[in-house]
Amino acid sequence: MYILGVSAFYHDSAACLVKDGEIIAAAQEERFTRKKHDASFPENAVRYCLDAGGIRLSDLTYIVFYDKPLLKFERLLETYLSFAPKGLRSFLMSMPVWLKEKLFQKTLLLQEFKEIDSAGPTPTILFSEHHESHAASAFFPSPYQNAAVLCLDGVGEWATSSAWMGKGNRLEPLWEMPFPHSLGLLYSAITYHTGFKVNSGEYKVMGLAPYGEPKYVQTIYDHLMDLKEDGTFRLNMEYFDYCTGLAMTNRRFDQLFGAPPREPETPLTQLQMDMARSVQEVTEEVMSRLSRTLHRETGAEYLCMAGGVALNCVGNGRILREGPFKGIWIQPAAGDAGGAIGAALATWYQYEGKPRAASNREDAMKGSYLGPEFSDTQVEEFLNHQGAGYIRLDDEELFDQVAAEMAAGKVIGWFQGRMEFGPRALGGRSIIGDARNTQMQAVMNLKIKFRESFRPFAPSVLRENVSEYFEMDVDSPYMLLVAPVVQSRCLPMPAEANKLWGIDLLNVPRSDIPAVTHIDYSARVQTVHEDTNPRYHRLLKTFEALTGCAVIVNTSFNVRGEPIVCTPEDAYRCFMRTEMDLLVLGNHLVYKVDQKPLETDADWRKEFVLD
Repeated sequence: MYILGVSAFYHDSAACLVKDGEIIAAAQEERFTRKKHDASFPENAVRYCLDAGGIRLSDLTYIVFYDKPLLKFERLLETYLSFAPKGLRSFLMSMPVWLKEKLFQKTLLLQEFKEIDSAGPTPTILFSEHHESHAASAFFPSPYQNAAVLCLDGVGEWATSSAWMGKGNRLEPLWEMPFPHSLGLLYSAITYHTGFKVNSGEYKVMGLAPYGEPKYVQTIYDHLMDLKEDGTFRLNMEYFDYCTGLAMTNRRFDQLFGAPPREPETPLTQLQMDMARSVQEVTEEVMSRLSRTLHRETGAEYLCMAGGVALNCVGNGRILREGPFKGIWIQPAAGDAGGAIGAALATWYQYEGKPRAASNREDAMKGSYLGPEFSDTQVEEFLNHQGAGYIRLDDEELFDQVAAEMAAGKVIGWFQGRMEFGPRALGGRSIIGDARNTQMQAVMNLKIKFRESFRPFAPSVLRENVSEYFEMDVDSPYMLLVAPVVQSRCLPMPAEANKLWGIDLLNVPRSDIPAVTHIDYSARVQTVHEDTNPRYHRLLKTFEALTGCAVIVNTSFNVRGEPIVCTPEDAYRCFMRTEMDLLVLGNHLVYKVDQKPLETDADWRKEFVLD
């Protein structure tokens, strides 16, 4: 039985194909359209999934949409009525879209699928609830036969947070917190006020937090949030505008923090750093309290998580370190894109009642390498058509040469195998470098990624060596856990560094792997596993044999505002627009010095909307 899950029309549209409970393929629409967070119907992602399964649309038993539009419309109407007459402008702007398109989503979906394949009958279309899709994406692919499930995001239909108990092939809802009281929207409000883009820049706030002081934590508790001991809370809506207006916050919020929102692209000040640190600490506290409550109520040994807030890897790391769960598993595509997986799996297990067995060891995500892949023949055809200079090597020579180039300080575009599903590059579409290099972070941020200098980079480390570098000894294949660097590798702060503040602290090396050590001596860890990505694992083994270091820098293969690259053409274009030294496409090495300039190349800053 084939089931297609679809997420669309809000942000991060995606599609996922499941065959008899096995995830066959999954991809976000943005990777094909090159429009970051593309919310349109995922036509290209659907076509890819069908092709990957070798099937036609009529071979599907079900198409499942990841939420219920009528419930969401009900929430919008009730919210506008509750706050009337405030919000009239927002109401008048949103209603035409709903009345024309979103309210009749089943008809719209049928039309879109007919455009893809009009031969044969269109499969039955089902609708899952938003948080059920999140919960299913967290539990059903997890390694656990039984687990508590915590979903935290901005808002679905009504729920902003929800708790579930997963047992075998069933998910039982336990409780939920309703809109407008949302941890995700509180974090987004601070994201907006600090000058970053909502639904895109939240991870920047997390990265900025260590530069600040938690001076506004009590301000948040006193004025913005009434937090209970069990982790539930209510927000004081007098400070927020997202229910009735076109912005996240209002003038009263500005007065509370003594300034209006920062204009995007203007210099960051200590205010933004302190706000980021404060909301991060509040978020971690809420996450910790909710997880303890869920453990107390269920007695479960394991916890699964999804929803956009579950991408807060600092909070996830704290839950893991402080307990009380024996282990946690987070859906790698924890945001709305992952809802496509959850919708499909919820149909297989809950609607169809199919049995499920888990080992408490391996998950069912296949390393999240679920996207398109390209053969060496396809790569060579592209390079020849492009007129690019390249060298083709066998595996042994390839890994030796790439490891040597990394050790020599080169920045490398690494394009191998299937594209990753979710927001993280995991060694399929990555930019990599030497973690020991004290200049690597600055070079990658300013000359490769063209992004804010404070942004940290993640380490890829051999799973078998992780505890030699970081204070953790668990699997973290999806880069969703932050852990401290082991004390023996840390360097003391020099006396003169005490005079520095904020961004100036970035240039002070903190360990013998400085390119991946954040200013608070932490790192967002990706463990690399031979069974899910043997080529990336082999590269790290080769680098370790050469240098004695089992860690490299890994960041996503894109520039700021661009989705992660999908095709060899995307990769080559990004490579040529940056100061990367070497591009590795399968077994092909492409050196920058051997390339001629692109014949037609618009400024990428005009092509992509900066996030």
